[in-house]
Amino acid sequence: MAKILAVDDEPAILEMIESILTKDGHLVTKVSNPLKLHMEELHHYDLILLDIMMPGMDGFELCKRIRTIVDCPILFLTAKTEENSLVNGLSLGADDYISKPFGVMELRARINAHLRREHREHSVRMVLGRVCIQMSQKKLLMDDKELPLTKAEYEICEFLAKNRGQVFSKEQILEAVFGFDNESNDSTIITHIKNIRAKFSNYDYTPIKTVWGIGYKWEG
Repeated sequence: MAKILAVDDEPAILEMIESILTKDGHLVTKVSNPLKLHMEELHHYDLILLDIMMPGMDGFELCKRIRTIVDCPILFLTAKTEENSLVNGLSLGADDYISKPFGVMELRARINAHLRREHREHSVRMVLGRVCIQMSQKKLLMDDKELPLTKAEYEICEFLAKNRGQVFSKEQILEAVFGFDNESNDSTIITHIKNIRAKFSNYDYTPIKTVWGIGYKWEG
């Protein structure tokens, strides 16, 4: 059972989410007004669903505030499909998007994939040159300093590093990391890798290489 927070100003959406996820044994907390959230309680949740277009405070601003408090997966519920919207949300620390309208099977698949990834236990430490990946703690150290990666960014690094030198397409990375394959979310991988490279650039280091026309590989 996972504790899931759903924030959306549409009561019908909240009721549907609760109906679907409680059947899977999850405990769902519904909030229709983001301004009434108790920030000190957010660390209790295993996963958070945020609508983007809400009165008072939109999902982007809310994500920005709560990401400093929690490290659980954050997924946006959105009718927006514009690339700028996607880039903005991911750069603020969100892990994924679920586009409205969504079906029962899609919601379950996305939620369960992120929860499986979140609860996966690791006991391996991997050292690749200047990079140390502590899989038991889901941390990546660069020159012995922790790189501030989001969960999605970390998982991409771990997957590519485990398969060092092997080239993967965006679709393969998406399926391996998130547990599902959705062509409309290919840009998610592009954005995550862009953000990862920006963080490594502070150390003048680029372990993830682009293989033009194919995909990406870890070469660090």
